[in-house]
Amino acid sequence: MPEIQLTADGSQTLYVPEIDEHYHSVNGAIQESQHVYIETGLLHCNKKELNILEFGFGTGLNAFLTAIESEKRGLKINYTSIEKYPLPASITNQLNYTSKFPEKDHFLFKNIHDCDWEIPARITDYFSIQKIKSDFSAFNPSLQYDLIYYDAFAPDKQPEVWSQEIFNTIYANTKPEGILTTYCAKGNIRRMLQSSGFTVERLPGPPGKREMLRAVKITP
Repeated sequence: MPEIQLTADGSQTLYVPEIDEHYHSVNGAIQESQHVYIETGLLHCNKKELNILEFGFGTGLNAFLTAIESEKRGLKINYTSIEKYPLPASITNQLNYTSKFPEKDHFLFKNIHDCDWEIPARITDYFSIQKIKSDFSAFNPSLQYDLIYYDAFAPDKQPEVWSQEIFNTIYANTKPEGILTTYCAKGNIRRMLQSSGFTVERLPGPPGKREMLRAVKITP
């Protein structure tokens, strides 16, 4: 069972002893998600309506931060998240993410976790989510996406979820000018994204990490 641990910014993450891996950076869980997926991804999409695909629902932190931004900015977001091993409520109910945000946002985290898996759920007038229990490799996208959050465990921990086949499928289901962001900056991952067709740039990473990747589908 994952262990709840405190990170440097005061927010919590989970530690999985079996693979010696954390769900987020120990230098700050919220800081990492905000930097990699919101600031470097969501806020670079110049649209008022977005289809977002997340690989790795995990604690629901990325979905929570995205829902907050959707309300703040009036962005209509259709959010799909893939997770093979959903966490039980006994763990997610203990996480302290809501304490870092105004009380008016707290219901978002609760409702995102309380909604059923596999069934699309409208959380607010702006934010809808469908959580899907699946292997990444078995997921067959039904939409074209504007933004992809790639937030799997690190390649050295779960190499099977960082494959050329998965990135090829993602590219085929990404809209022109669509964006993929990931905390991982390894050279082989950058090359696989490029082989799929993405234009890839290295960007400064969140606290404690030198670089991250942002990939864009640039079509002629």
